Formats: sequence, structure tokens, C-alpha cells
Amino acid sequence: MKKKYLLFDLDGTLTDPMEGITRSVQYALEHYGIREPDQRKLCPFIGPPLKQSFMKYYGFEEKKAAEAVWVYREYYSSRGIFENRVYEGIPEMLRELQSEGRKLLVATSKPEVYARQILEHFDLDRYFSFIGGADMEESRVEKGDVIRYVLEKNSIAETSLAVMAGDREHDILGARKNGMDSVGVLFGYGSRRELEEAGARVLAETVKDLGHLLAGEWEDGYVKG
Repeated sequence: MKKKYLLFDLDGTLTDPMEGITRSVQYALEHYGIREPDQRKLCPFIGPPLKQSFMKYYGFEEKKAAEAVWVYREYYSSRGIFENRVYEGIPEMLRELQSEGRKLLVATSKPEVYARQILEHFDLDRYFSFIGGADMEESRVEKGDVIRYVLEKNSIAETSLAVMAGDREHDILGARKNGMDSVGVLFGYGSRRELEEAGARVLAETVKDLGHLLAGEWEDGYVKG
């Protein structure tokens, strides 16, 4: 059986947002007197909900972390959003999957308004029938909740026909929460161990591998490309 509904994470799966996200985090941290010159140290912020990351990596209490998200957005909304690049081969992969009659959708923990701007900027929105993300109030930010929102908005009840592709454990765990298979993306920001321990059905080393897996047949116990 081939999957009909293909859900994609955005950051670390379709685009590499490292520069914009880490600069936005630097901007927010500096607001609190914290200087972190090494952008690579801030890469763990790529993917998970921001409030959780400020709490986890810098010990912010919940109210302060929520405030830090809004400070982050001061930089991100004006500059960081487009300090970004599309992974090589992504447009071609999306075009091929769309031509096969698959329904392509985005499920990201990034605010939906930003996700739409990014995909329109890079001319990728043409491939997706729906772009779903978090709301600005962060009442819908956990990946499992975002995936459920995307499924409900598109009247997808048969989750055996859907698959989630993403680079962090949140994508894999969110898919499992919704009864879906998942592909762990290794060219993003999650490690092989992280994705395997989260329960990814299969792993894609490259964009070419990802397209091959999503185009193939999913059978009991394995995926046939």
C-alpha cells in the first residue's frame, strides 16, 4: 500500500533554518544579559517548541520562557525568517510526489503564519494542499497536536494512509500519538539515535532517500521503494 497523505516537518526537513533561528535565539538571550556567540550551540532550538527549549537549555521558568518567545519573534519576524535555505533536491522531490497524485501537507511547530511566508518565499507552497502549524498563542504547539490539527482540517481519518517525515524526535512521537508511520530525516538536526529511540519506522540519509521511501510501498515490517 502506498501512502496517500504525506506530512512534512519544515525546519530541518524542507529547509535549513540554522542561521535565522540561532540568530533569533541570540537576540532573545541578549535581552536577558546572556551572550552566546557560538551559533552551533543553539542548534538544539531547531525543531522543538521554543518555550520548552528556553526552559530546558537556559533554565527559564515558564513565564520568562513565554516572554522570551515573543522577544525571539522581534528578530525572527523581520530578519530571521528568511535567513534560511531550501535543501538541495527538495523542490524536485515534492514535484515528483505531487505528480504521482499524493497529497502533500506541512505539519510544523513553527507558527503557521511564518510557515506560510517561508514556503511562499521559496515558491514551495505550490506543492502543498495544506500548511499547518502552531498558533501564535502557543495553545497548539506540541507536534502531536499540530499533526492532529492537520489531519482533522483535511478530513484524514484513515491514518494508515498517512506518514510523517521529520528530523526530530517530536515529529516521530507526534506521528505515533496519531497512529501514523514516520520517516526520520538524518540530513536535518536530529541524530540517528534520537530518531531510532523515538520509534521512526525508517530513516532517510538524504533527500533522495526520503523521496524514494515516500514514493514506495509500505508493507508489514518494511518499506519497499
